[in-house]
Amino acid sequence: MPAAVPTILATSAGYLPHPRLRFGFGPMMALAVQLAQEAPPRAGRAGPPRICHIGTAGGDDKSFQRDMEEAAREAGYELHHLSLFSMPNVEDVEGYLRGFDVIWVNGGSVVNLLAVWRAHGLPEILYRLWQEGVVLAGISAGSICWFEAGVTDSFGPELAPVTNGLGFLPGANGVHMDSEERRRPLIRELVADGTLGPTICTDDGAGLLFRGTELIEAVIEVDEARACRIALDEAGAVVESELPVRRLG
Repeated sequence: MPAAVPTILATSAGYLPHPRLRFGFGPMMALAVQLAQEAPPRAGRAGPPRICHIGTAGGDDKSFQRDMEEAAREAGYELHHLSLFSMPNVEDVEGYLRGFDVIWVNGGSVVNLLAVWRAHGLPEILYRLWQEGVVLAGISAGSICWFEAGVTDSFGPELAPVTNGLGFLPGANGVHMDSEERRRPLIRELVADGTLGPTICTDDGAGLLFRGTELIEAVIEVDEARACRIALDEAGAVVESELPVRRLG
């Protein structure tokens, strides 16, 4: 079920507390699935929405993969994984990924994710699938990766810029803005000195919907979550602008 146009949902969201599971899927994951259902189903496709989880940024952690499977079962989705450690778990990666409606990229080390993906030719594959209408989505590292740049703790405890993102989306991305207090001042510093271009940021519980490379809207699945844009104005001063958000049901 391809999206009508190339679609990316870049978030600091996707997992919510659950009474029995480590976490559950909430409105943000439901939105990703909904976006994939906007065009008529592909021939021969039926059954529940199909999601491929890519956990490269966390080293393809098997216990987290099981948690994702449990959350998907509870939500009524069919979920499988693309693992790259210690080798790809499928022979034809592109063909395998083309069979899914949503590709969901989990958080962790965005620096390691980018290096491993490039070693396996994932950027080119994901770009083609994005153009074909497979919805690309993710949280944290799985949000930053789609942009040109961002801020990460991949190098160590101190946050630092990463500037070799995939570049499917222009500019930079900030995540976890309300829960990690160092992110906002560092992003402002990096925008001021030109290390980062205009940076679109999300609080925990917020996401950004892009059609092609255009930001369509910011969405939230928890109350009080916000999104903002940090950029230079015409005078060269750093300006932070809050974006309107839509609360997902």
